[in-house]
Amino acid sequence: MSDLFKELKEKVQQENPAIVFPEGTDERILKAAARLAEENVLRPILIGNTGEIAAKAEELGVKLGEIQLIDPKDYSEFESLVSSFVERRKGKATEEQARQILLDGNYFGTMLVYTDKAHGLVSGAAHSTADTVRPALQIIKTKEGIKKTSGAFIMVKGDEKYVFADCAINIAPTSEDLAESAIVSAHTARVFGIEPKVGLLSFSTKGSAKSPETEKVVEATQLLKEKNPDFPFDGELQFDAAFVPSVAQKKAPDSVLKGEANVFIFPGLETGNIGYKMVQRLGGYEAIGPILQGLNMPVNDLSRGCNEEDVYKLALITAMQAL
Repeated sequence: MSDLFKELKEKVQQENPAIVFPEGTDERILKAAARLAEENVLRPILIGNTGEIAAKAEELGVKLGEIQLIDPKDYSEFESLVSSFVERRKGKATEEQARQILLDGNYFGTMLVYTDKAHGLVSGAAHSTADTVRPALQIIKTKEGIKKTSGAFIMVKGDEKYVFADCAINIAPTSEDLAESAIVSAHTARVFGIEPKVGLLSFSTKGSAKSPETEKVVEATQLLKEKNPDFPFDGELQFDAAFVPSVAQKKAPDSVLKGEANVFIFPGLETGNIGYKMVQRLGGYEAIGPILQGLNMPVNDLSRGCNEEDVYKLALITAMQAL
């Protein structure tokens, strides 16, 4: 395990938060939850038919120990969750509809987070991103002043740590979206011990080319200036002008970043997704995420191709976001 996760583990253990896993019968979830509980890192809550979860655990030789198992159908405070859900949805669901909706593990688990019965949620091992994100957007919602959630990756190799965003959610972000992404990505960086220096990326540096695509990044940078955030940033910058001091000196000599950016805001999902995968595969960096940003409480999405280690690490990240 990388040094980053050793640090996260030590910090999370001190608070021992509760993290919900709606896919309680999934082998990868069960094994990761058992490890987390045995190491006393956090308190897993597994959602599903408790008999089926117990049977699957026995089949796998997994000791559930003190792990909390909850079946929505038998939950003693189910009606209270129904009332809270109806109130939160502001007339978009009747009580009867809410009772059906909350039998879904993702919705039920998200309501546990919303009502402070848990501190965060990890799902996606057997569900699509939409199945995980939709309940979070409807119930937990984004923080005040944030219109959209975005997806970041922490890229780690040895002592090097960088934030890449948005690499997971918004296909064609507007200039407003890019400015928002810069702000929440800076917050994410600080959660993981990175003092943010944010570069808004383009294929142009300071007007070396002009197109609607480059102007979008220029406008995003201006919007960010108007928000006056407490971190250094600059754009529009090519990656080398944001990252390599000698190149920055030639291409953007007046840039406050001076080629030392560590948080990179990509102009679209195509570039973000391709970029992080190239750095991961060619550069040998560990790609941690996607981490959903901008929500009032942490909810994170696994890949359906994840393994036990991915579940373990994303649970640690989610717990860290909750602290």
